[in-house]
Amino acid sequence: MTDMQRRPYVPPKQLNSPYPLIDSDPHFKRVCRYARTSDYFKAGAFAAFGPGLMLLWEKISPSHVSKSSFASVMRLSYTIGAGAGFLYFYTLSIQRFYGMEENQREIEMDMREMVDKVKKGEPLYGRSSLTPYMQGVAARNSRYTGIWLHVIPWFNFVNHDQHGVDTAKYYRQAERELAAEQEARANSA
Repeated sequence: MTDMQRRPYVPPKQLNSPYPLIDSDPHFKRVCRYARTSDYFKAGAFAAFGPGLMLLWEKISPSHVSKSSFASVMRLSYTIGAGAGFLYFYTLSIQRFYGMEENQREIEMDMREMVDKVKKGEPLYGRSSLTPYMQGVAARNSRYTGIWLHVIPWFNFVNHDQHGVDTAKYYRQAERELAAEQEARANSA
């Protein structure tokens, strides 16, 4: 018996959230793809706040530095603002995966995406070149990291199957849809 066969699987802890959990460790691309239009606007305003505040301060109380020095300050301000805006954008989107914010739209998108993958015979969460053990390590290291994104920006870039949700719901829905499609074809023939 190998070491992997003896290791028990410990499911991730469920957070006490007001909305259903979609994924406790969503992939980076998935979080960005599921973002709402309002997330982009909020993040853009958040990113523009820093440079806008620097310009306002310069108008109210001029620093009397050269234009090249002020340009350097503004470049740094834009860079910090862009980074902060992206982290805010990511936080807004990932909170819906955790069920901390209203997430009905994301639940429907998740169901549609996963059912389509089941119908095509693809793995639900993508293929990975890592061993199952390393996938577990990656999952344990990045699970619920969106909560502490303001402390350590840590993202999930690994495809694995440990997401804290019962995947049977996707297979049941795919069976229902396939049965309905077969019935529709039988009725039309």
